[in-house]
Amino acid sequence: MSSSVEPPARALEQRTYDEWPSALRALFDGAVLASKAGFTASLITCDAGGHLRTSLLGAGELYAPDSRSIAFALWPSSRAARTLTGLAGDAFAHRPEPGSPARRRARAALTFVYEGAFHQVQLAVEPISGEAGATAGGLALFVASIEVGEAQQVGYARLTSGIAFALSGDEPERQAVLARWERQIDALREAANRRSPSGG
Repeated sequence: MSSSVEPPARALEQRTYDEWPSALRALFDGAVLASKAGFTASLITCDAGGHLRTSLLGAGELYAPDSRSIAFALWPSSRAARTLTGLAGDAFAHRPEPGSPARRRARAALTFVYEGAFHQVQLAVEPISGEAGATAGGLALFVASIEVGEAQQVGYARLTSGIAFALSGDEPERQAVLARWERQIDALREAANRRSPSGG
């Protein structure tokens, strides 16, 4: 006789969340960036032509200002930045009257591997500073609200990593990257705080 019930070791375990679990909030807290070098998340966007685009983001380009959102930095010339700015601009052009339902925002997904699980987080995205989010550092800044996050893992195998990288160059070059990341996180933190009425 066969059973339709999967043995525990083979069953897919899925968890959903609408705010960052504490371990992920710590991952995206903008602190101790040297220990997070190598972590990579994929930001997936869909352009007006229906083509999916992937941007790879490191720990120095992601910051969670609170438990329900993520701020991120992109090169303004990247397809993802242009797509998100364009979609958000189209949505903002049709801004509802005060008191009416919330305006539509651009959509994206953030995917990554952490602590043995594959995470996919559906996001509602908008630019957060200046003209199309451009900053003095030359990056475009965005903030996204979590619509739903999902973590998946199985008992018979453990994901050991997703996409990962190592900083190249000599020690001064690696330190320069970490210093740039610190400045980027500071810019994300400041922009997110300006956006938030509570300042955090």
